Amino acid sequence: MSQLYDTGSGNKEQAVHHDISMKGRRLVDITGVKQVESFDNEEFLLETVMGFLSIRGQNLQMKNLDVEKGIVSIKGKVFDIVYLDENQSEKAKGFFSKLFR
Repeated sequence: MSQLYDTGSGNKEQAVHHDISMKGRRLVDITGVKQVESFDNEEFLLETVMGFLSIRGQNLQMKNLDVEKGIVSIKGKVFDIVYLDENQSEKAKGFFSKLFR
């Protein structure tokens, strides 16, 4: 269900929603993505409107990325999808930033 918020000008705009849809453990569609922090064929780290999200698996590939709409589609064999708390996300971001320098 979408929520509306007031922008201060009297206009109501639709708030960004966050959904995850999985089809047969092989395709994951995610909305409400703010940023793709890092990715490789075994893990994607995404910043969503609901926090950091880690998707781990095998042979993972980005099938679709729409930055304006905040939509990411990932294909491959998915092992787990986990939301990270603040401590976990900082560790993950630090690890990946060192890896991709």
